[in-house]
Amino acid sequence: MSRSASPAPGLNRRLFLNSLLGSAAAAGLSACAGKAAAGPALSSTAALPTAVPTGTSLKIAAYQGAQQLQLKGAGVDKLPFTVSSWANIGAGPDVINAFRAHSLDLANNAGIPPIQAHYQGYDAKIVAINITRKPSYVFATAPHSGIQAVSGFKGKRLAFSQGQAQGVVLLRALKEAGLAYSDVHLVPLTSNQFLTALQARQVDIAPLGLSQVPAYLSKYAAKGAHTITTDVIDLLSLLWAPASVLADSAKAAAIADFIPRWAQGLVWAYEHPDEWNQRFYVETQNLTLAEAQAITKLSNKPLFPASWGEAITWEQQTADLLAEGGFVKPFKVASLFDRRFEGLAAKSVAATYRS
Repeated sequence: MSRSASPAPGLNRRLFLNSLLGSAAAAGLSACAGKAAAGPALSSTAALPTAVPTGTSLKIAAYQGAQQLQLKGAGVDKLPFTVSSWANIGAGPDVINAFRAHSLDLANNAGIPPIQAHYQGYDAKIVAINITRKPSYVFATAPHSGIQAVSGFKGKRLAFSQGQAQGVVLLRALKEAGLAYSDVHLVPLTSNQFLTALQARQVDIAPLGLSQVPAYLSKYAAKGAHTITTDVIDLLSLLWAPASVLADSAKAAAIADFIPRWAQGLVWAYEHPDEWNQRFYVETQNLTLAEAQAITKLSNKPLFPASWGEAITWEQQTADLLAEGGFVKPFKVASLFDRRFEGLAAKSVAATYRS
């Protein structure tokens, strides 16, 4: 949610400019640019290539990951492939649109976008998992709200994004509180509309990411806005890619090479909070140091499972929950996971970062 107009000193200018590509720009790129395979066709059951061919290029939506690599000293210029775009696309529906437009090869999302893509008939696979043990979202109230608990959501207008993690967090919270969907008013929005809807009191409640909370409260707490904390978590942060991209042997090799770097970048940021707060949140996201510290304090320790069994179970529960509400059709989620990539992240980090 950057509000800055220029890149911070010391950060890669080309990376910063590329990150400004939003979903509309990404979706509008020529589909022809992404259709040509960079390498021989690769079967979904074939072993992953061990070397990245010269000239391989990827388009990646993992802007924070790029900054972590750069600040860690393993910058984008040291990758054995070219990243033609570090697209600043985060919302699941926008990522799916970018995948369809062939303007994106790999993205960092939560567990629900792959489920939504499957429901839409789009074939994409999960290639890396980061387990989240603490809540990544809290429920924020509109100004002048008297709601104090999830039980108070009954009869209220709730911001709901069917294709994003925030949507599942809301559904899980309602289920834990014993509230049926008919007990509340689900207002369909995308997560980038939540803040505006809260501020205008178009909704009573919205699940906000931890990075959004400090700035929202600093502006609206005096007007009665507050947060409602629950123990509901969104277990999965993941990397995923279109099946067509993984069928390209060169791109599959590049993705396999990127996964350990992604994991190590997350570990670096967790172990260097002071530098991460200043160099990323303050200098590129235009947050105050206090806001940055508040975000970091709530952040999860990265955990990369050697086995994806727990992740698959969780993803199945999520899909079943969505199916119960009529949002998707029931299906077996194991088909979403490309287990050739299983363990790549875990092997690249110290044991304390393996779940």
